[in-house]
Amino acid sequence: MRSARIAAAVIGAAALVLTGCGGASNAGGPAASGGSPADGRSFTMAMPSDPGTLDPAMTVMAAAIQVDRFLYDPLIHVARDGGVTSGLAEKWQADTTTARFTLRPGVTCADGAPLTVRDVAANIAFVADPKNRSPLAGLYVNPGTTVEADAGTREITVTSKVPDAFLLRNIGSVPMVCGKGMDDRGAVAKGQHGTGMFTLTEAVPGDHYTLTRREDYVWGPGARQPAKAEKGLPDKVHIRVVANETTAANLLLSGELNAAGLGGPDQQRLLGRGQFHADSASARGEMWFHHAPGRPTRDESVRRALAQAVDLGDIGKVLTAGTGKPSRGLITIDPKACKDNTVAGKLPAHDVRAAKSLLDRAGWKENADGVRVKDGKRLALTLVYPSLIGQPAASAAELIQEAWQEVGADVTIRGIDNTGINQVVAGNASWDAAVLPLGLGLPPQLRPFVSGPKPPDGTNFAHIDNKAYATLADKASRMPGTTGCPTWSRAESALISSVDVVPFVDAVLPTFGAGARFEVNHGSIMPSSIRMYGD
Repeated sequence: MRSARIAAAVIGAAALVLTGCGGASNAGGPAASGGSPADGRSFTMAMPSDPGTLDPAMTVMAAAIQVDRFLYDPLIHVARDGGVTSGLAEKWQADTTTARFTLRPGVTCADGAPLTVRDVAANIAFVADPKNRSPLAGLYVNPGTTVEADAGTREITVTSKVPDAFLLRNIGSVPMVCGKGMDDRGAVAKGQHGTGMFTLTEAVPGDHYTLTRREDYVWGPGARQPAKAEKGLPDKVHIRVVANETTAANLLLSGELNAAGLGGPDQQRLLGRGQFHADSASARGEMWFHHAPGRPTRDESVRRALAQAVDLGDIGKVLTAGTGKPSRGLITIDPKACKDNTVAGKLPAHDVRAAKSLLDRAGWKENADGVRVKDGKRLALTLVYPSLIGQPAASAAELIQEAWQEVGADVTIRGIDNTGINQVVAGNASWDAAVLPLGLGLPPQLRPFVSGPKPPDGTNFAHIDNKAYATLADKASRMPGTTGCPTWSRAESALISSVDVVPFVDAVLPTFGAGARFEVNHGSIMPSSIRMYGD
């Protein structure tokens, strides 16, 4: 059940366009932000929901991840071009089973205490220990991973029992909590004992959070001088919970907000004004088919026919209000380690006549009511979709329903919330097809969703058994870093070619700025990139 909850969090957050975000693409010059870099300012940003726990080892929700980026730093940072830069570590090296990091000297905690190699090791060991039930286990740190710390050399050595092609990036991305926090997770849940550029100075859950910049911070991306020497960095950050996008857009235009992400129609009026924005890509349209015994969609012919029956381009436009882009793969979070297009040429083209013919050959014959029957059973399908996305998802589901009814299926559609997503992933819901986007940043993160144990023992919620994928993914996992990208891409294409999963559209989410500029990567605003502008 623990693994199912992790999967549901990943899927649910992606459905909200919260986790699956990508690299920055800035529009508008400095003038659009109001003049030259200015010191002594406060940066105010909107957040669509309360972050809940701020313990970075106990959350995968995007709202919390955004706040935590201000409070807790990792050992390394992954730049927009995919390169690795220094964070808390000054040196690093890794293969697929062992990673070594040398802690930068002089790193201090928010209370002034030094960060030690033992503190770093304790953070990684905490995630690796199954009894702590960290949702980062299996995503960043494999269960059973061991850690050693050498205070004399300031070196941390991490050994993974399972080969991890991106061990450096995964271990290096774990947010670090200071030593006192390892003994007081309750305080960490409230944003204390951090290693980041800011400290949390006020929290009113459901309303706002206030953060204050540390002047002694010198270890962020590219930082070589005290943070106070960086022109335009804000002195404070105010994070306001604003659930309504129209309200957020109005507050941005009135100058009460410096940043807000807008995924709905309100983005059009800001784009029309030439407002500065940093864009990010998010998985939005991914269609999954249930492969369990007894499900019609276990048959590849049925899956292929259903994919042919719908115009995926039109569905994608509805799902993203016309702002989306065709999917290039199942890994959507930038910076992508592997950049191949795994979708192009792999999906069946829209062809209703071919879809009907394929169902005929698969033994599904239309009865007098126009519904297909095989061995006395109707081609009855249940399609679920995330109601979290709102009306665009409901409208897209209705179009899919109509298309499948046209080829002879009896289709029921049902919107599901986070609880429903959890039931799907845990194997406690009845469904045949699902439009559920994943928010993934590295190829290995896909593996538990499309191979291996099924619920309740694993997260292979669609019961996929693609031998070509499993073989290629196993091979790729033993290749360090990007050397395995061609093999990872072939593995992913094997899933798409078999119509196990159909990725068809990604959303583009602009984060607009007023009086400030910034970069967005890994799904959130990068604190060290914020620059305030003014006359």
